[in-house]
Amino acid sequence: MTDGAPVSGLDHVLIGVRDLEGARRAYQALGFVCTPRGRHIGWGTANYCIMFARDYIELLGIVDASQFTNNLDVFLARREGLMGVAFASADAEASRTAFRARGLAAEAPHALARDLELPEGTVQPCFRLVHPDAEATPALPAFVCEHLTPELMRRPEWLDHPNSARGILAVTTVVDDPPALAPAYARTFGEGAVTLTDAVLTLHLGHAAFTFANADDFDLLFDGVGADAASAPPYIAALTVAVDDIARAAAVLDRAGIAAEAAGGQSLIVAPERAAGVVLEFRAERLDRP
Repeated sequence: MTDGAPVSGLDHVLIGVRDLEGARRAYQALGFVCTPRGRHIGWGTANYCIMFARDYIELLGIVDASQFTNNLDVFLARREGLMGVAFASADAEASRTAFRARGLAAEAPHALARDLELPEGTVQPCFRLVHPDAEATPALPAFVCEHLTPELMRRPEWLDHPNSARGILAVTTVVDDPPALAPAYARTFGEGAVTLTDAVLTLHLGHAAFTFANADDFDLLFDGVGADAASAPPYIAALTVAVDDIARAAAVLDRAGIAAEAAGGQSLIVAPERAAGVVLEFRAERLDRP
């Protein structure tokens, strides 16, 4: 974190899914490598993660509905898809202090761990989480994540994706009135982190962008692969992933029989029906290594 900012960027996005094994297969067909399954200790939820050098995608599902699900059941009763983001922090307590310095409430850090089922035996990645008040990130469910065991989270074979994916570029949320959110995001992250282009609001944090657009602008941004007409805003609708080789990504999709809209030769857009409720964009863009 720099200049008193409460977070350093994006850590991961969460995709709530009704069929965890089916979602794993769907994302493998899209050309991603999934980690072994993780099971949250004391909870009824489990996940598969798609790891990149700086961030990752978490596919999150319920494996025991009799246990605590952290409201995942409530979300899945409405829809599948992107349900929240985790911001990155090297120090969860410092993040809480930074939020409070901006006049924003934030819960004290609390611990979370999960069993990660590796072939050689189960290990336990551990985290500290901070949940700021909703007014810190309006229309975007978010928390802060500090990794206590980062060495357990990434292996070289988990980072080598057949579609050449290298990281998350953007998260796009559909809202009714994007400009109305600008003051809140400027307060939380600083004026310099926020840009407003016509009616599209963008928050820039580290290497990732968080875009807020109304339904009409969303359709324009994603070449007519429309927002979810059955969901009332706000909801997180789209994920943009950087790939080193767009032709390689296209070949993977073609082999899997997955149709994708080509946008300007540098982008492929997959409909939410093939990506667990997510409008998924592959964009040809090189990411600097961390």
